[in-house]
Amino acid sequence: MLNISSITVRLGGRTILDQATAAIPTGARVGLIGRNGAGKSTLMKVMIGQLEPDDGAIEMPKRARLGYIAQEAPSGTLTPFETVLAADVERTALLEESETCVDPDRLGDVHERLLAIDAYSAPARAARILIGLGFDEAMQAEPMDSFSGGWKMRVALASLLFSQPDLLLLDEPSNHLDLEATLWLENFLRAYPGTLIVISHERDLLNNVVDNILHLQGGKVTLYPGGYDSFERQRAERAAQLAAAKASQDAQRAKLQDYVNRNSARASTAKQAQSRAKMLAKMQPVVAMMEDPSLTFDFPSPKELRPPLITLDNAAVGYVEEKPILRRLGLRIDPDDRIALLGRNGNGKTTLARLFAQQLKPMEGEMNISGKLAIGYFTQYQVEELAGSDTPLVHMTRAMDGKPTAQIRGQLGRFGFSGERALTPVSKLSGGERARLALALVTRDAPHLLILDEPTNHLDVDAREALVQALNAYEGAVILISHDRHMVELTADRLVLVDGGEAREYAGSMTDYMDFVLGRNQPKADGKGKGKSAEKPAPIDQKAVSANWKEQKELEKQFARAETAIARVQSRVAEIEDAMVTPKRPPHNLAGLTTGQLAKQREQALVDLAKAEADWLALSERLEAFA
Repeated sequence: MLNISSITVRLGGRTILDQATAAIPTGARVGLIGRNGAGKSTLMKVMIGQLEPDDGAIEMPKRARLGYIAQEAPSGTLTPFETVLAADVERTALLEESETCVDPDRLGDVHERLLAIDAYSAPARAARILIGLGFDEAMQAEPMDSFSGGWKMRVALASLLFSQPDLLLLDEPSNHLDLEATLWLENFLRAYPGTLIVISHERDLLNNVVDNILHLQGGKVTLYPGGYDSFERQRAERAAQLAAAKASQDAQRAKLQDYVNRNSARASTAKQAQSRAKMLAKMQPVVAMMEDPSLTFDFPSPKELRPPLITLDNAAVGYVEEKPILRRLGLRIDPDDRIALLGRNGNGKTTLARLFAQQLKPMEGEMNISGKLAIGYFTQYQVEELAGSDTPLVHMTRAMDGKPTAQIRGQLGRFGFSGERALTPVSKLSGGERARLALALVTRDAPHLLILDEPTNHLDVDAREALVQALNAYEGAVILISHDRHMVELTADRLVLVDGGEAREYAGSMTDYMDFVLGRNQPKADGKGKGKSAEKPAPIDQKAVSANWKEQKELEKQFARAETAIARVQSRVAEIEDAMVTPKRPPHNLAGLTTGQLAKQREQALVDLAKAEADWLALSERLEAFA
């Protein structure tokens, strides 16, 4: 049990947490949510001891191991694989001791402990986690210093997951991940054996992984059972109840105040008036749930253009001459298109976006663009490069040089920067507010085509929902790169898969694509889209294709069964270990067994687990070779 007892934190004279109290059961999977700036990261820092509260305390089991990603990303000459293995400090120390120990009794204890912590299956587990987060075999062997900050944070996440703490704390774990790695992480967390608290604005992750929502608002926390959709329903019901209670109380207060006003001056009723005045003073007002009227996105409508906006004919694009990243591009964008680019990070999604934004020129083939086409291109770099000392009004005035003040103010107002908000220095804006400002800047000229590269990284759940609604109301074309499945599913009607140096129409749905990524399905044949150009396919050996498809499907079934077998044996090991620790409350199937019998069962279960993981690794290699 994790008890958050009356936590109060004040920073810079402002109360961030105000008597926050909640009880989180052992084994719970909790989504910690709240508006940007509400104090989620502050509460998590209190949990890990990085921040001392002004009042209150965090209570948790004494021997519980707590895991949290360090602020500094790992670096140096170690490889990602070595870095992840080193995260298990006990395993590393025991292996070193086993090489030098000469005391046979101590050596026996060391080997027994190594077996107990699954030390010998650890390399396979580390590789499995790294593969899930996007590191192929070659990348796992490269030095950490060769990776960008985003990839280093993936290694930090892999190290944390590998260490398997009893209480796993994650703060926006999907921010540095692509859609494919996010799907893998979701599956991993769903089967995580310990207690999980995750700060996330990913609606799908909150629905599919967590079983409780801890909502932080106004310095207080409220625990709701269920996932995010369940939380929204419960909160809507609570809001309706509060609104009704507030209306009833307001009516009662008005009635009491009217009586006091009419009778205070009359001697015959003065005492009754004083009594009602005291009652009125003691009456605690019912506070309606806070809403943020400034949370808005409103994209200006572009002037009409005849289709197509852009066509690519056998084009290639890249950064180094004669070394294109993408080839044989044959795509067409029309004014009503809503396109999502799919594919792992590093496959060329951003490169394709930059080609559409005219920041790159085609190395080969042709790219035809409508002469009057206006493009708005949003990236995270624009958010990070906003001058902190300037206000939104200064930024927009500079971007809309020569435009009337009313027009400049109007564009800011579309994105929630009305009145005094437009005069707030950027340094005092939240990450979500800066993202809104960047979107306001890139859409100031009412673009016909809006290209959004990961627009949700700084947005909370409510802000993401507002952005979805704004995109659906926008009358121009949209190209979207996002790991937020909810946003992709609600806004995109065309999917383009960027993979293997090419970009092709993906004829399936997002559900089909998620099944494919998780090994549950295969992508449907590429479609031609609505009138888009496509090369004539080469002749296909249908018998060979059918045989290969059947073989791959059978391998995938075996792979899924192997994963299930690992999870089943891991659960068995956990049950036995729990029974050994708390013998008074063993599971029904272990009742009556002595400690010695439990130890033998555990030893056999560990052997079964090693075999299951070896089978999984062999199948994984076969699938990789097949691909």
